[in-house]
Amino acid sequence: MRMRKRNNLEPRMEACSTVWIQDPETRRGSWRTLMPEAGALHLEIGCGKGKFTAEMAALHPDVLFLAVERVREALVLAMEKALAMGLKNVYFLSVDAAELEQLFAPGEVDRIYLNFCDPWPRSKNAKRRLTYHTFLEKYRTVLRPDGEIHFKTDNADLFAWSLEEFARYGYPVQNVTDDLHRDGIVGVMTGYEEKFHALGTPIHRCEILMPAGRSTGELKPQI
Repeated sequence: MRMRKRNNLEPRMEACSTVWIQDPETRRGSWRTLMPEAGALHLEIGCGKGKFTAEMAALHPDVLFLAVERVREALVLAMEKALAMGLKNVYFLSVDAAELEQLFAPGEVDRIYLNFCDPWPRSKNAKRRLTYHTFLEKYRTVLRPDGEIHFKTDNADLFAWSLEEFARYGYPVQNVTDDLHRDGIVGVMTGYEEKFHALGTPIHRCEILMPAGRSTGELKPQI
């Protein structure tokens, strides 16, 4: 994500310290202490300016939401939005998705949201796609055995490639659609999603289920 520089970024970040987790590695295995009464823990990877995270948190006050965003210029806007809305069930992390296994204990997360991630269209960059099988293995480790990944994108090529990747490595998929909002708005939209939908761009979505059981190694391609 490319964004213009924000004025007074550091002071604004510090002003959001109540929702900004700056020591995430120390909370591995104990994230729910942030909200002991939470019925579930949901993680959004790449929350951008936070529209989806904030609106989902408002709709589901019994769920603890954690939102990851590496770009601080976007992260500060997301945190300010959550604070302005008075939300008590959402926190933010400025980390890389590749670090998830160091930040969450096995089975600690109930659901992961991947919304409009970078498609990395060149084949040589496929390993950087957040639906690449090495990332899927990281998600599988931190998700509970029956956990889910909810994936949305406007990029038809990325979606088709991702479905093949899920099938190749044995990840069951359900609720697949190539035009989520064809018959009316479904669910909470991200900021990008609103723009794409207004332009008439179809939104692709599916839910990936975690395979039964959990091994210590990476899933092998299905023959």
